[in-house]
Amino acid sequence: MQRPNIIFIVADDLGFADLGCYGGREAEFGPVSPVLDGLAANGIQFTQGYSNSPVCSPTRFALMTARYQYRLRGAAEEPINSKSRGSTTLGLPPEVPTMPSLLKKAGYRTALIGKWHLGYPPHFSPLRSGYDEFFGPMSGGVDYFTHCSSNGVHDLWFGEEEKAEEGYLTDLISKRAIDFIDRVAQDKQPFLLSMHYTAPHWPWETRDDAALAQEVKDNLFHLHGGNIHTYRRMIHHMDEGIGWVMQALRRHGLERDTLVIFTSDNGGERFSDNWPLVGGKMDLTEGGIRVPWIAHWPAVIPPGSVSRQQCMTMDWSTTVIEAAGAQADPAYPLDGVSLLPVLRDPKQEFARPLHWRMNHRGQRALRDGNWKYLRVDGHDYLFDIPADERERANQAGRQPARLAAMREAWENWNQTMPPIPEDATVSLGYGVKDMPQR
Repeated sequence: MQRPNIIFIVADDLGFADLGCYGGREAEFGPVSPVLDGLAANGIQFTQGYSNSPVCSPTRFALMTARYQYRLRGAAEEPINSKSRGSTTLGLPPEVPTMPSLLKKAGYRTALIGKWHLGYPPHFSPLRSGYDEFFGPMSGGVDYFTHCSSNGVHDLWFGEEEKAEEGYLTDLISKRAIDFIDRVAQDKQPFLLSMHYTAPHWPWETRDDAALAQEVKDNLFHLHGGNIHTYRRMIHHMDEGIGWVMQALRRHGLERDTLVIFTSDNGGERFSDNWPLVGGKMDLTEGGIRVPWIAHWPAVIPPGSVSRQQCMTMDWSTTVIEAAGAQADPAYPLDGVSLLPVLRDPKQEFARPLHWRMNHRGQRALRDGNWKYLRVDGHDYLFDIPADERERANQAGRQPARLAAMREAWENWNQTMPPIPEDATVSLGYGVKDMPQR
């Protein structure tokens, strides 16, 4: 098998049903995500795919390392916030092997265009963790026009240098990605392009809303504004940009041998459509962690494929590492499991227990086969997910033996992870106040 070019696209706070191919409604202007719907129709769509966390930066630790994020101190923050600037501990340590560093060692050109959210220079940065190039914000959320973070500080970087550039951030990310493809297309060297959009994360701004930037500069969470119409337009802008990137691949004859992966870092927030799931960002209910997963690779993936394989973010990182012919560092064994067999034959499925824990509300979860064990605020739940995707019919009382077995399995797994540090923080400003509470 020829080593593919890889484009790994991550949306920010996208809901499970926000895309048309996942049952999303059309907007007043028409389909919200025609490009992504087309990639799913001509590739594979996963219906049981999860993020490693229901909040931003912990998932990104797992994405980068292909390991459970709990192994690293910075991932205990839920999430890292802009006040951590200058911290020597809250970030991705440069000595830890990453997906981009392993691919770079295997001969790939690497670039991250978009959100980093894994610590600030001089101690942490994409260039210190395997990327040859970086353009984007270092923090969790920035204004789409001023590019300032929630503490009012400008946060747009070219490598490790902060510089200003005018424009709507979603479009800037798309155009920078195209520029990278145009520059490397003639090389025989394969490439990894990570495209980490901030869309559709707050503040709620379309490319026509530059005037809003001054209104929200002192309240970037934008709790007083936004609506579903703006939100869908933000997704559509991202979808258009992905379309421009696909056009660039076709222009250079690279589409067939490029693996394009699309997902979200966690479940949706205020205006997201998570149907039929409940909960959202910051929640270990399905709406907080089950996310769209689309892969497009014409040379390998049969078109029109749908898979019920259970998987999570770090599995895709492991898949990329294997597809690239890269080798993991034995000192940092991967927790992810490669999905290459499923991409080649979408009818394949294998057992894949998935574990989570959250400091926020003392949450824990284990998905194993049809069943899910969940704890929130000290209460234990047991759900048959295929029969009850909304997690409303608690089977804990009816199946105490199964509950006990899954609780023990989670406890055994948790013993293999470092404990949550006492000084770890939870950032409740990320929309959790708007989420359904148990």
